[in-house]
Amino acid sequence: MKLRLAVTTAAMMLLASGAQAHVKVRPAESKAGAQETYTVVVPTEGKVATTSVELEAPPAVAIVSVEGSAYELKTTGDHATITWKSEIPPGEHREFVFVAKNPSTGAEIAWKAHQHFADGTVSDWVEPPGSKRPGPVTKLSPKSFRDEP
Repeated sequence: MKLRLAVTTAAMMLLASGAQAHVKVRPAESKAGAQETYTVVVPTEGKVATTSVELEAPPAVAIVSVEGSAYELKTTGDHATITWKSEIPPGEHREFVFVAKNPSTGAEIAWKAHQHFADGTVSDWVEPPGSKRPGPVTKLSPKSFRDEP
């Protein structure tokens, strides 16, 4: 009986953690200094539609291009922010694509995402991994001599 309860509890916890989706940036791994095509995955989890998502790139990341037409790219010094305007109904998701040049040093890129909803609320996906609202992270592997042209 205790085993059955433990298995049921574990399954419920896994389902609950899987249901707490958030803004993601793919791929989850890339190479330092590389030019990479990234996809931002934005789900609408609640009962209110998403109206836009804003992605802040860290200063060491250079945005090369953004696909689509319903976006705004703002650059201030070495800081870039992409805002996509798109209605994402509850229970659905959208994918947005951009190309960036990764920093040549460092172990990861910590992105910051802000998801705006039709009722005026905002979910900020900016916290460290393991927190309630983790921001997307791309792990960077070091550039090797084989990567040189």
